[in-house]
Amino acid sequence: MFKILDRYIIRKFLGTYIFAIALLLAIVIMFDVNEKLDSFLKAPLRATIVDYFVNFLPYFANQFSPLFVFIAVIFFTSKLAGNNEIIAMLSNGMSFRRLLRPYLFSAFIIAAATWVLGAYIIPPANVKRIDYTNTYVKNKRVDYGSNIILMVAPGEIAYMSRYDNISKSGSRFSLESFDSAKHLTSRLTARRITWDTLYSWRVHDYVIRDFDGGREHITKGHSLDTVIPFEPRDFLIAKNDHEKMTTPDLAEYIDSQRRRGVGNIKSFEVEYHRRYAMCAAAFILTLIGMSLSSRKVKGGMGVNIGVGLVLSFSYILFMTITQSFAYSGLTSPLVAMWIPNVIYMIIGIVLYRRAEM
Repeated sequence: MFKILDRYIIRKFLGTYIFAIALLLAIVIMFDVNEKLDSFLKAPLRATIVDYFVNFLPYFANQFSPLFVFIAVIFFTSKLAGNNEIIAMLSNGMSFRRLLRPYLFSAFIIAAATWVLGAYIIPPANVKRIDYTNTYVKNKRVDYGSNIILMVAPGEIAYMSRYDNISKSGSRFSLESFDSAKHLTSRLTARRITWDTLYSWRVHDYVIRDFDGGREHITKGHSLDTVIPFEPRDFLIAKNDHEKMTTPDLAEYIDSQRRRGVGNIKSFEVEYHRRYAMCAAAFILTLIGMSLSSRKVKGGMGVNIGVGLVLSFSYILFMTITQSFAYSGLTSPLVAMWIPNVIYMIIGIVLYRRAEM
């Protein structure tokens, strides 16, 4: 399927990509150590290495994978063009479209690796990384909530005046049930509620009112174990909770939160669509980088690398801006994450047509 020349380009592409990641990660480590030195000195050395850096470096590399792809393509393709290797390939009858094939295959390998890492491997690792930063750097956990209201099941609305995740208990709890005609059928109130395990709650000093037409049945008690289909993570949402979930878990969580009427799930929706958009970005930025640097220019490799860095950073900046649009509600997370890809795909097609001439 692939000839010697194809394997040569694939090896150059992936080798440069890995080298660029290793180089930039070394720089990131130095800046990160300098920024968090006081926290690292307080933490155990093993926890810093195993729980933080072992999990942080793959996370960072995957987050900025499109940047590494673009830099790799620009760098090694400019070098091939500077050595007249691309001219030799084209002069021997190879079309520009045929030359693009090993580039796209390499992009496919990177996109597949990015998807597997981002969807299944990095989220469990992020649990350890985020727990480390919450413990030793800056605590961003959400341990308290007030005036919590959500639909725990169709026709069932739960309310808590306050919930403390440290003691696993809430105060002034109520659970109201409605029939299909939206008539109140029962209402449970409790002075206090405690969480045990998944969906298992205990209500204290409770009163249950069941309504049957014009009649009311009242049941009181000191303590009662009950199953209510919600848990603290459904309403105690921290800034980086979406990074801890695999993609199937993320999709299931978004769907369940929508059914419950929870409104603050934009970060989860953005993260879900960002994982798919990042995979497509590998192909788009490969096309732009290859088209841009395949011709020998007067300024040499430096001009291509400079233009490539500007385009790659503008892509990341553009994606950051569109994310803010999604958070503010100006556009949907799906549109926000794919607008940069659509625009840069158009740029890539234009550059490809020009390079093919």
